[in-house]
Amino acid sequence: MSSNAKEQRSVQEPISCGGVGLHSGKNVRLTLRPAPADHGVVFVRTDLTTPVAVPALSQYVVDTQLATTLGKGSVRVGTVEHLLAAVAGMGIDNLRVELDGPEVPIMDGSAAPFAELIRSAGLWSQSAPKRSLVIKKAVSVRDGDKEATLLPAARFRIDCTVDFRHPLISDQSYQFELSDRAFSKDLSRARTFGFLRDVEQLKKLGLAKGGSLENAVVVDEFSILNPEGLRFADEFARHKALDALGDLSLLGHAVVGQLRVYKSGHALNHQLVQKVLSDPSCYELVSEVKPETERHELRLDIGGLEPVAA
Repeated sequence: MSSNAKEQRSVQEPISCGGVGLHSGKNVRLTLRPAPADHGVVFVRTDLTTPVAVPALSQYVVDTQLATTLGKGSVRVGTVEHLLAAVAGMGIDNLRVELDGPEVPIMDGSAAPFAELIRSAGLWSQSAPKRSLVIKKAVSVRDGDKEATLLPAARFRIDCTVDFRHPLISDQSYQFELSDRAFSKDLSRARTFGFLRDVEQLKKLGLAKGGSLENAVVVDEFSILNPEGLRFADEFARHKALDALGDLSLLGHAVVGQLRVYKSGHALNHQLVQKVLSDPSCYELVSEVKPETERHELRLDIGGLEPVAA
């Protein structure tokens, strides 16, 4: 796989997995299916009498409490961010995501199982040019001391800092430059996490019904409760970067720019996406392939900007 693909991509073959929803606690079967060029990523609830399609776009975000939830009417698709991070990280533009329940299965709490599904299904390089959203000027949102910012840059990168005022999760930072290889190796395996002190409250709110040490890193006042420990010393910051990548994909296109997030979460990430889309002067949509009559084509994708001789 190449992070410099100029054409849109989907998966070659349908592929499925199953698992429990982190918050709903319900078992869900999920299938990734090839989709044609310019289709985008669309979730389809197949368990309903009439299947309902919900595009993975910011205008369909209906909840950002502890996860990103999409919806149309009364139909919901919860905890979409890890799968969307894998889709973005693997350079997929078009995908039909079928599921027979209200929430994407949490799997092991990371995006790695979804990245492996995409790899196993194979990549379908399509004839239509990939379109990228190029950030033209700085856009920022704040909530108290939390901040999320998009800046112009030649390549897509994330600078993420978390600080939970906890001995194990204090002022932890991670920088990441996106390519499908780097995503698989450095970001996809970072798991979601939570604090033991919050578990009882979450249960009272009807959340985290499917949570366990099998699908989340759980932290008490001083230690990691998971017997295997952490996958990375900075796994907390890496997972927040992964979440941000998934949330940012709701712009609907691969992004060329630098994302800086400081203590940000799903709500602030969503506010940033909304602010970008509300001001067309913030960005430009660019196709990676210019007309063949031009002497040079412009290769512009999630990996960067590079002039190429025709």
